[in-house]
Amino acid sequence: MNRISLKESLFLGFCAVFILLSRAALRLHLGISGHVMFSMMFFLLIARGCVPRFFAATITGLFAGVAAMALGMGKGGPLLLIKFVLPALVVDIGAMTLPFMFQSYLLCAFVAATAASTKFIDTYVMDRLVSMNPDIILQHAFLEAAPAVFFGVAGSLFVPPVIRRLKSYGVI
Repeated sequence: MNRISLKESLFLGFCAVFILLSRAALRLHLGISGHVMFSMMFFLLIARGCVPRFFAATITGLFAGVAAMALGMGKGGPLLLIKFVLPALVVDIGAMTLPFMFQSYLLCAFVAATAASTKFIDTYVMDRLVSMNPDIILQHAFLEAAPAVFFGVAGSLFVPPVIRRLKSYGVI
C-alpha cells in the first residue's frame, strides 16, 4: 500500500495550523475582502508541492476546516468547511492535471486564481441560505471573490521559489 508517512502527515498538519494561525492573525478589519486568501493559497500550494500525494492539499484543507469549526473561527458552522475544502480540491486537481505546476509562476498563479474563485461559490451558497435577493447575491459574491482571487494569486507567486529552495536543501 502507498501510505502517507509520518513526516508527510506532520507537514500537512503544520500547514493546516499555519493556515489557522494566519487566519486568526489576519482577522483585522482592513476593509479589504479576501486578504486571508493570501496565506491560504500559499500554504495549500506548499502542502501539495512538498507532499507529492493525491489529495495532500485536500487533507490540509480538511484539517484546517475541522479545526476552524471546532475553534468557532467563522460564521456558518459546518458550512465553514466549504471555505477550506473547495480551494484545496482545486489545488489538488490542478496539481494532478499540471504536474510541473510548482516550477512555473504562471501555472501556480492560474491554479491559485481558480482555487480562490471558489470564494464565489461559498459566498453565493451562504447568501442564498439567508434568502437574500438574487440580484444582490451575485453582486456580493463577485465583490467577495474578486479580491480573494487577487490575494490568492499574490500568495501563489511565493510558492515556486520556496519549493525550489526546499528541493535544493534536500528537505523534499
